[in-house]
Amino acid sequence: MNSSAHIVLHGSLRPAKRNAIRLRDVNPSEHIEVTLDLRGPKLPGADTLPKKAMTRDQFAAKYGADKRDADRIAKVLKNFGLKIEQTSLLTRSMRVSGSAADMERAFKPNLGIYRDPEQGEFRGREGALQIPAQLDGMLKGVHGLDDRRVARRRAARKRAKSPAGRTALSCAELENRYNFPPGTAAGQQIGIAEFGGTYFEGDLNRFCQKIGRPVPEVKIVPVGSTQPTAQQIEQMPRQRQENVLEESTEVMMDIQIVAGLCPASQVFVYFAPFNQKGWVDLLNKVMDETVARPVVLSVSWGLAEDAPDWSGAALTAINNRLQAMALMGITTCVSAGDDGSGDEETDGKSHVDFPASSPFALSVGGTMLSKAGHNLSEVTWWEAPGHRTSNGGGSTGGGVSEVFSRPEWQNVQIKSLNGDLFDGRVVPDIAALAGPPFYDLVFLGKDAPNGGTSASAPLWAALIARLNAAWPPVKRQRFLTPLLYQVASNGQAKGLSGCTDVSTGQNASHPPKVGYDAGKGYDAVSGWGVPNGVKMLSVL
Repeated sequence: MNSSAHIVLHGSLRPAKRNAIRLRDVNPSEHIEVTLDLRGPKLPGADTLPKKAMTRDQFAAKYGADKRDADRIAKVLKNFGLKIEQTSLLTRSMRVSGSAADMERAFKPNLGIYRDPEQGEFRGREGALQIPAQLDGMLKGVHGLDDRRVARRRAARKRAKSPAGRTALSCAELENRYNFPPGTAAGQQIGIAEFGGTYFEGDLNRFCQKIGRPVPEVKIVPVGSTQPTAQQIEQMPRQRQENVLEESTEVMMDIQIVAGLCPASQVFVYFAPFNQKGWVDLLNKVMDETVARPVVLSVSWGLAEDAPDWSGAALTAINNRLQAMALMGITTCVSAGDDGSGDEETDGKSHVDFPASSPFALSVGGTMLSKAGHNLSEVTWWEAPGHRTSNGGGSTGGGVSEVFSRPEWQNVQIKSLNGDLFDGRVVPDIAALAGPPFYDLVFLGKDAPNGGTSASAPLWAALIARLNAAWPPVKRQRFLTPLLYQVASNGQAKGLSGCTDVSTGQNASHPPKVGYDAGKGYDAVSGWGVPNGVKMLSVL
């Protein structure tokens, strides 16, 4: 076969980014690093996961990439001037670097520099990639040529002002409200995924001092990303500074919620760029990290699963890694989104957020307290207009996937508002506080209440770590999502038995002006409800 022949890479199609303008071609000498997806043995489906978690070595031996494929890919790409930086058979991936000109010859992306109002200038592409024909079937994805943003969350600073007569909830109040089992998560390792912002150690120290709890060990794990210091942030242009600080409020919210509820744990905070390569590399790091084996990973970032900024290959790559982590007994808690049934899409249809919609995630929705006080019931989180704006608002994500099939274990009867016949994965699985009165937190040395499903996810991650510490060894390190849908000895689903049902509320956003309704039992707004930790400890 002609060594110069190329074929289209399935799943690599990317349309132009909305509102982006191509300014010029990329500099041919620009240095670029990409992450390649390699083929491997088929992973067990969501309905056939083994009961016992696999070790990394066991996974690599049974499901890792074939070294012969990696060697073949390396040989072919070196002919295009590319350098192999790293190969991981466990994660079925390779990191490859070279000039933009060499990347053009190898993958034909027609790279350019684009500008859009949200991201500014970025390197991007349009259309499908092409790969050397000799690699047909071996190479499943090429991530990192396009730097467009595919991780988004927005701080709740303007909306997170607790209403009159209500103060934000402390960690002790959250533990009491959700009946956490006793403990401090001693011996547990918890991962947190971040795609922007930075870590302010002083704020964590002030927060822990305020609540009277020790500061846990926090390890920052850069994954192709360098976090700016406070001094560097001060020297940034105003708009860039505001963006970094807004992202950092969210980072510190994640860390403080986990730290406050799990003061004896080890917390690993993974920072990666917000592009598709960043997602793949971060999950690779969690899978292949030799220092940590977290029992749970908290992810409060995402994008509508059918947003055009995702490529099909990236959805598959991320989902496969969540699947691999589930096999290793890692539960990935993912926020269901803060923009209601529309999920920031404007086509008038309902949408769900990814990676929350993956069948290998624990999708976490949001609630709020119904009236003043701390001891009243919760309703689903909805603040006008049902999605985030610069002046506030927001609503829990939830609905029916248009991408991922409903696994057999999710035996619930929820139909898509879009009226199609696709029997998709339903989200969320469970919920926790997201709206008023919010969480009592600290940022830049001051009290800074915050919330959103971005807060619900780390709360559930913290609870899972507490549960894992309390369970006997044989019950630890398990992917928990399917277990919530199993029938308990009382004849109820375990999720219903281990949660407090949230039966009031909805998640309509405008658009599409319609949403899903909460109801008795499982629903597509709050899942099984909010946790009752002691009951969950027993039922699982």
